[in-house]
Amino acid sequence: MKQVVQNYKSGELAVLDVPVPGCKPGGVLVRTAYSLISTGTELMKVSEAGMSMLGKARSRPDQVAKVMQSVATNGVPATYRKVMGKLDSYTPLGYSLCGVVEQVGPGVDDVKVGDLVACAGNEHALHAELNWVPKNLYARVPDGLAPRHAAFGTVGSIALQGVRQGEPQLGEVALVIGLGLIGQLVVQLLVASGVRVVGVDPDPARCELAERLGAAACGDPSSAAVEAAVAELTDGHGVDQVYLAAGGSSNQPVELAARLCRDRGRVVDIGKCRLDLPWNAYYEKELDVRFSRSYGPGRYDPEYELEGRDYPIGYVRWTERRNLACFLDLLARGRVDVDPLISHIADFDDAVETYRRLKDGELKAVAVLFRYPEQTEEGEAEAPAVAVPAVRRGTPSAPARPGNAPVRLAFVGAGNYATSMLLPHLAEREGVSLSTVVTTTALSAANAQRKFGFARATTDLDGVLGDPAIDAVFVVTRHSSHAELTRKALLAGKAVFVEKPLALSEDELAGVLAAVEESGNDRLQVGFNRRFAPLLQEARKRFGARTGPASLRYLVNAGRLQDGSWYLRQGTEGSRFAGEGGHFIDTASWLLGADPVSVYAVAPAGNEDLQIVLRYPDESTATISYVTTGAPGFPKETLDLLADGRVLRLDDFVRASVYGQKRWVSSRLPQARDKGQNAELAAFVKAVRTGGPMPVPLESLVATTAATLAVQAALAAGAPVTLARTP
Repeated sequence: MKQVVQNYKSGELAVLDVPVPGCKPGGVLVRTAYSLISTGTELMKVSEAGMSMLGKARSRPDQVAKVMQSVATNGVPATYRKVMGKLDSYTPLGYSLCGVVEQVGPGVDDVKVGDLVACAGNEHALHAELNWVPKNLYARVPDGLAPRHAAFGTVGSIALQGVRQGEPQLGEVALVIGLGLIGQLVVQLLVASGVRVVGVDPDPARCELAERLGAAACGDPSSAAVEAAVAELTDGHGVDQVYLAAGGSSNQPVELAARLCRDRGRVVDIGKCRLDLPWNAYYEKELDVRFSRSYGPGRYDPEYELEGRDYPIGYVRWTERRNLACFLDLLARGRVDVDPLISHIADFDDAVETYRRLKDGELKAVAVLFRYPEQTEEGEAEAPAVAVPAVRRGTPSAPARPGNAPVRLAFVGAGNYATSMLLPHLAEREGVSLSTVVTTTALSAANAQRKFGFARATTDLDGVLGDPAIDAVFVVTRHSSHAELTRKALLAGKAVFVEKPLALSEDELAGVLAAVEESGNDRLQVGFNRRFAPLLQEARKRFGARTGPASLRYLVNAGRLQDGSWYLRQGTEGSRFAGEGGHFIDTASWLLGADPVSVYAVAPAGNEDLQIVLRYPDESTATISYVTTGAPGFPKETLDLLADGRVLRLDDFVRASVYGQKRWVSSRLPQARDKGQNAELAAFVKAVRTGGPMPVPLESLVATTAATLAVQAALAAGAPVTLARTP
């Protein structure tokens, strides 16, 4: 088997062929699916190994003291041989992984061959294809939890033990200093415990990430904004607890902790930072300084870790194994989200190059995973696939409507988009009757009724769906409700216009299609309006038909969202791209005349910028750059399509041009951006009125939704995701 090793004397990193470990009693042999690189602890070891002997000595004064003691006891020659022999040996790396039990040793009865487990320990959860793990250092992975997420079990246990040492209580305020991997997990665990969190880190990207994951405010340690946030959240008293999750030689973290902590507050050291405590500051506030020892009780106790002797739960509630199981449970229930922390997934064979890129700063990451080959069915395939479910239509159940009657519409939701981009186009449209508006609050329904002339305003959704006078329902609510509301409306026999996204998960998409099959009602349109934009329609017509593959580039300068926007609630509303990315995939697919067959995506750590590559059946490709860090003054959407010696250019729905044997350029006069909403609504209303086909085939809507969902799968896998059509 192969294993990642390091020579501490020379600094050499290598992937060596080593013997397979035996399966000893009291443990299990685990084939690794994913192992996690600790970008703090491991990179510190890798960096130290590259130092000179003097540098190594300066970085590890504790080891120097042991050497001096050995010199006094054994003499210089014997000590030198001992030290050089130890330095000039390969040592393992790694301590957090997820894998599949391949063999069970005597004395183990809580897991069986084929079970998925998370493993811990810097001697047992190594970056290696196979590891022997004693029973107190593994825990079964709950059903449904992805192996790549379960690989965070050990570092999650470290963060969890640190939080336990702080004894947080509901309503308290905490300060987390250092927003690396451990710090990000501490933030989420505290938020899940009902604690408001302020984060500190010199890296703005990490601060932004922590705020997305629930921190109330984050900033640079020297920023006045941090002190202001603490003062505001605590009425000037200071935080109840401080978690030191930083490393390095600076004494700034402990000094900042003393300054921002309240009287008799708690300071918990989780990381490995300098601890020259300013005596006066800590004495005057009588601060309680605590240390968090790795994964929890049992750590460094050979009887617990190697011999499997558990501590009675009545005396020690949270051992390191119980911490590991607890963290996995939090992951499985969605109380902690590690997916945004995954900056990169590398193949195990590329381990040496990955460490080099991390050490040199070429790869900036919060968390990096190694993905191993030859995973069993319990693991994840090297070439992941996302299903594009087939559309099956049952016997139609929707009643026929009179052809000369106005189309009667109901709106579910009346937020900004509905009232600014949809209803103004419908309110004065001939042959349309705005029948009912449904909202969760009475006043918003009344406002929409007054402004747009709805015949009725209500909060009773079931009453609207059961009203035979309603022909079509518009679903314009928050993203998390789209799929369920669409499903209900289809089952009620209504034509449905749902704003993007149609669904936030494969299960939600399957639920919508199950409603289509059960009811026979496939009268569905998703608000992918770009393909209806008059300027883009004209440009596509002038570009003409293709004969060869095309290359399409779509730059979306999405910009930053304001603090407090519901779009940032990824736990319930999905990511930003999941919410609006379907727009751009649909536009690309429409221009290329096909649905994508694979999706690849990469993202830098700490923000929501995405690079997405879609591949199509004729080998055409579309690259979507979804950027949140661009200049706000730059146009939001620019698109280029190149094929057969021709180029189509779209500039933010204001100007378009086509270059070929002849050149066409749209009007140079300034004009409003028409992104197609009016034409899309006209096509939908016509389809409902006439009974003709919907403006976009349901199969295309499903393919676009599946491709949008596949972006997250591609990010997690670090590899292209195949879009597999189900029979």
